[in-house]
Amino acid sequence: MSGFKFCPQCATELALITLDEDGGPTERLRCTACDFTHWNNPTPVLAAIVQCMDREGQVLLARNAAWPGRNFALITGFMEAGETPEQGIAREVKEETSLDAGAITLIGVYDFQRMNQVIIAYHVEATGEIALSPELAEYKLFTPDKVLCWPSSTGLALAKWVASLGYEPQWRELAKL
Repeated sequence: MSGFKFCPQCATELALITLDEDGGPTERLRCTACDFTHWNNPTPVLAAIVQCMDREGQVLLARNAAWPGRNFALITGFMEAGETPEQGIAREVKEETSLDAGAITLIGVYDFQRMNQVIIAYHVEATGEIALSPELAEYKLFTPDKVLCWPSSTGLALAKWVASLGYEPQWRELAKL
């Protein structure tokens, strides 16, 4: 459920109200004063399998500074208004790693219901000097045949990409954040 409690249009407290929609009766947070509906649709999030082409094709995985433990994952970020997903992932790679994106290829689209997100995953060929944003604590480089995948959205994208190279994906447990 969303963190919304009050209507952003009139500040009335929202209530769970069931109304008929295209798919039938649906319960959503709605305003009883102005009929505002909080749709709570998933947020599109971009993810990059960053392959460092000037580092023998190694894959860069990074650890978010806010995460406990030492879990490394793909570079991710939110799309901005007015940009395509490809422009967005190139921007995210640049902002978070300082790397320049070259070829960008769609891997797939994955649900991440725990965070109410839809992940749009890409393979990004990148070059340049790595300098992490403050959002990231550290990074590691892996050869594609040695990278460990995890059984969740971005990990499934990584496994699909590894398999497309002819390697059997290797798996690790998904640690709870």
